[in-house]
Amino acid sequence: MAITAEQVKELREKTGAGMMDCKKALQEADGDFEEAIAVLRKKGIQVAAKREGKATTEGIVYSYIHAGSQVGTLVEVNCETDFVARSEDFVNFAKEIAMQVAAAQPRYLGRDDVPNEHLDREREILTEQAKAEGKPDHIVAKMVEGRLNKFYSEYCLLEQPYIRDDSLTVQDLLNDLLAKTGEKIVVRRFVRFQVGEEL
Repeated sequence: MAITAEQVKELREKTGAGMMDCKKALQEADGDFEEAIAVLRKKGIQVAAKREGKATTEGIVYSYIHAGSQVGTLVEVNCETDFVARSEDFVNFAKEIAMQVAAAQPRYLGRDDVPNEHLDREREILTEQAKAEGKPDHIVAKMVEGRLNKFYSEYCLLEQPYIRDDSLTVQDLLNDLLAKTGEKIVVRRFVRFQVGEEL
């Protein structure tokens, strides 16, 4: 199937990926726009896997203060080179992450950051809830795992639905940036402040 310049342009505007990457993705997807986006996203995951051992010693700290000055966040996002750290795509990503933290109030970066005691307590509560619903033991275990996934998507930044498009997760957003830059990029840490919150 012949891919038109208009199709490539539209995909580039939607994803920010390079022209050749967009053309190749559309060819691989036989012109299917949504499938081409998925191809680009997979490329981001592959880039991340290839760059796994690379050091991310460059990057930025981005601050965001929400309207009304009642909520503020700081995020640190790291990459391999200062060239990428200064790029518009990278800075915009850091800004989106800072806004995500302000709006969605994650507690942890990813699953591995959830303390075992918190996870054990959550699993205990979910098990009791499932048993109270009268479910057999083999169903209870499956219910608990399903509900734990919901817990992760609520409290872990990388698994949260993206505030501007809940069909994407924050990890999807990161994968898109990996595909664009070809570098390893990590959200290192974040903090959220709210006026009057308990210390």
